[in-house]
Amino acid sequence: MPPAFIAVSLPRLSRLAGLGALIAIGCASSAAHIGNNFTTYLIGGLVDRYGFTPVQMGAFAMAETLAYAGALFLAAPRVARLSARSIAMAASCLVVVAQGGSAFTALYPLLLALRLAAGFGFGLMNCAVNLAAGRTGQPTRAISAGIALQTLLFAAVNIGLPGIGATAGIDGMFLGLALLSAALGLGALLLPAERGAAPAAAADATAAPIDAQGLMTLTAMALFTFGSMAIWPFMERTAHAIGMSAVEFGHYQSFATLMSAAGSFALMFLAPRLRRSFALATSLLVCGAASALLTTTSHAPMLGLALVLYNVSWFITYALLVGLAFAVDPTGRLAVTASGTWLLFQSAGSLAAGMIAQAFGGYSPIGPLGLIACVIAIAIMWPVARRAEREGRTLAAAAAAH
Repeated sequence: MPPAFIAVSLPRLSRLAGLGALIAIGCASSAAHIGNNFTTYLIGGLVDRYGFTPVQMGAFAMAETLAYAGALFLAAPRVARLSARSIAMAASCLVVVAQGGSAFTALYPLLLALRLAAGFGFGLMNCAVNLAAGRTGQPTRAISAGIALQTLLFAAVNIGLPGIGATAGIDGMFLGLALLSAALGLGALLLPAERGAAPAAAADATAAPIDAQGLMTLTAMALFTFGSMAIWPFMERTAHAIGMSAVEFGHYQSFATLMSAAGSFALMFLAPRLRRSFALATSLLVCGAASALLTTTSHAPMLGLALVLYNVSWFITYALLVGLAFAVDPTGRLAVTASGTWLLFQSAGSLAAGMIAQAFGGYSPIGPLGLIACVIAIAIMWPVARRAEREGRTLAAAAAAH
């Protein structure tokens, strides 16, 4: 083979491999977040079909997110020994069985058990996403690319899934999501198969305890997700309370999802040039304000605006917080733990939201409480992000130093 051909083909192969990795991260990210994005429709369908109470549905959502968090906390100390591709394959199988099985039962205890299984699978898939993103050397950018691809897909699903529910009921929605998980699992086969920590990690770093900066990052993630995600499982019910049908809500949510894709694409290109502290503070404040508007407005167009602001700011905030976790701890352990913290506190928020809704007869108090939590998160994450900026602690910089 001529040397000139080798010189041309190797960079091209490298670019193709990088593109394949981003597509795989997008498929895995989509598979990991099916529950977060579409459990709200399942809850609406279950309430309409079987008459479950808000507390029962809060526990249903909590079971999923607790299992999701449990999978991440279980994987976090072992990230250096795990293969992203192997984890993704196991996760896909578990989710497909759990989602498909839920279509064939009306028993609440069994639905709850299957939701635990689905949540554990979602958590394993999210771990695969974080591992694969960390090994690219630019985790914020890789996660933003994955979220952008995910949100483009979910924009279509937000229109299609309520339509399936209208024609085939809750059983059809469960089966449709099972088929979607199976297809995305095939796309995740392109994830890297190798084991080992992120390229910037020191050999013995995974054994070190989480320091004060790491604990502050986890606390900011906890407040952000507890405050902003408490209302998420009941979003469709919130829209229903002001006279909006599930199909109409799906159209609003689909547009909001497309806008979040645009936001994630923008972050993917701008991330290396942004001041993380300012970007995080802004996105947290917008997300908190949108959460408050979601539960206090009585007008469909305002709810649609709130959905756009919420979706765009939520995904940007999450990607920036995970990127901050990688800056504090390049091994990836803190990033996986941060994702687990997200689900743990989202599950607590879901149960609290169900209790508040049942006690107050509506969801109005939940959003303003979320705004307060996001403001506190800004105060906690600010010194961590500023210190990382002063020290130039990005994963790429750390990788260059090793």
